[in-house]
Amino acid sequence: MSAAETPNVSAKTYQVSDGIGASWMLARREWTRFFRQRNRVTAAIAQPLLFWLLFGTGLKGSFSGAGELDFMQFFLPGTIALIVLFTAIFATISVIEDRREGFMQAVLVAPVGRWPVLVGKVVGGSAIAWVQAIVFLALVYAFGTAALSWTVLPLLLLLALMAVAMCSLGMIVAWPMDSTQGFHAIMMLGLMPMWLLAGTFFPIPSLDARASVGQWVLGSIMRANPLSYSMVEMRRLLYPAIDFAAYGFAPSPMICWVVTIAMAFVTTTLAWWLMRGNRKVDVIV
Repeated sequence: MSAAETPNVSAKTYQVSDGIGASWMLARREWTRFFRQRNRVTAAIAQPLLFWLLFGTGLKGSFSGAGELDFMQFFLPGTIALIVLFTAIFATISVIEDRREGFMQAVLVAPVGRWPVLVGKVVGGSAIAWVQAIVFLALVYAFGTAALSWTVLPLLLLLALMAVAMCSLGMIVAWPMDSTQGFHAIMMLGLMPMWLLAGTFFPIPSLDARASVGQWVLGSIMRANPLSYSMVEMRRLLYPAIDFAAYGFAPSPMICWVVTIAMAFVTTTLAWWLMRGNRKVDVIV
């Protein structure tokens, strides 16, 4: 390598290391803001827990799922997913707040590029969602709602992938937005139906000759929802003794993992493409 090329290489190395430091700073800032806002800590766990207890207790006697699961057990994966979803909403809405306060503009003019913003926001928000889900999961195992087994390890990895996918999806919505009210409206319009149509609140209907037209439409939409595959695998990992394939829609673990990884990759890539291509949002206040 010639002497003329050495400064370029060292400059590039400096930018990469500086970008990693900027990402870490943004992720750490998300953690600091989260724990300083105690209402977020309480709401992110208390609201899904309240839903789980109310719906689980109220519908426990009128529902029988795969392997004789009651509704509280069936609704458990949906509650965990709801924790991740709420955290993604609260974590990514800070993008709009940072832009209004001028912090985001200061970050964007830094020489490290735009990828630290995405990495810092997604890693910070995903880590918060992941830890909250673990806290709730520990309570579930402590009270015996699900039996603790070796499947907890792949379950933690699955939750991390889901957290990354949801936070990246939140970044896709938040980046071009200039209104927190509009952000909440879009997130509720998109994420809540996505959560409901993932087999969280009711089983995915089977598509056979006895199914009605409405069941075919609903079942097809739920099968096209990538979150449905994450929910199937989460339910399988929580209750490994049950063969869910014998009771309805339950793709193989390989398919569920591939779809979950693809969902995290696609949402993160789209968020990165949007941040690089949409320069108009840099001046939104």
